[in-house]
Amino acid sequence: MSTVGVPGQAGSGDAASSNIRVAVIGHVEWVEFARVDHVPAPGEIVHATETWEEPAGGGAVAAVQLLRLAGPDRTVFFTALGDDAFGRRAAEELGRLGLRVEAAFRPGIPQRRVLTFVDANGERTITTLGPRLGPSVHDPLPWDQLADVDAVYFCAGDRGALAQGRRARVLVATAREMDLLAGAGVRLDVVAGSAIDPGERYPPDGIDPAPGAVVRTEGPRGGTYVAADGRRGRWEPAPVPGSPPGVLPDAYGCGDSFTGGLTFGLGTGMPLDQALALAARCGAACRAGRGAYGAQLALA
Repeated sequence: MSTVGVPGQAGSGDAASSNIRVAVIGHVEWVEFARVDHVPAPGEIVHATETWEEPAGGGAVAAVQLLRLAGPDRTVFFTALGDDAFGRRAAEELGRLGLRVEAAFRPGIPQRRVLTFVDANGERTITTLGPRLGPSVHDPLPWDQLADVDAVYFCAGDRGALAQGRRARVLVATAREMDLLAGAGVRLDVVAGSAIDPGERYPPDGIDPAPGAVVRTEGPRGGTYVAADGRRGRWEPAPVPGSPPGVLPDAYGCGDSFTGGLTFGLGTGMPLDQALALAARCGAACRAGRGAYGAQLALA
């Protein structure tokens, strides 16, 4: 049975020198960004001062964050993509970032797209177009390779794909998939949720068997955790570094970068509080850049 360190337990993780292997089982969204002064009110027209596009979404962002922590030869992303121009382009562009993508293409199903407003304060507002696509255990993907992985983050897929993720020593999952997690019967080391986003709430006794710990983010205020043995704590937010010259920062991808950092830290053997501190640094670093990948934390 896998274990996750909690405060008071020894941890041997050294993020800077670790050679762990990591994976994400999740989804991709093709995101079109528009930087505006404010999100339009009903009936209002606003004009974008900047636009750009890139493959992102919770699975892709966490996977690239893990790539920047663990390295390209030690990170793999299991996903499903629409068999159309956006799906093919998403796979190609994630590959250009150095990410190894193991994708099942869905014939006749369009790639999910997203429209994202980024306002003058850097806040992002998202509209999704089309269903979320996650991998299935029945897809011809190299699932056996997960037996050699130290840590997996699950954010989309079927129950069989989640069970495949349990082959890893550490399995982290998002509370956004509560309906699937609750009925899967798979033990999770950590469930990552939110104290402020209704779509990522973790209800009391939400999963059986109970996860090793539940973490709840509070945006720029840090967050709290509860371990299965009843121990509780919180982590403080990390400072947001300065943005690169000429770059306007935004909040897109901060939470997913946080979860990628948390998965990596736990995979190295860090106690939960140390892994959360690393995760907070990842989320803060992402806040300083443009879009999903402009300023993600990388370890030397």
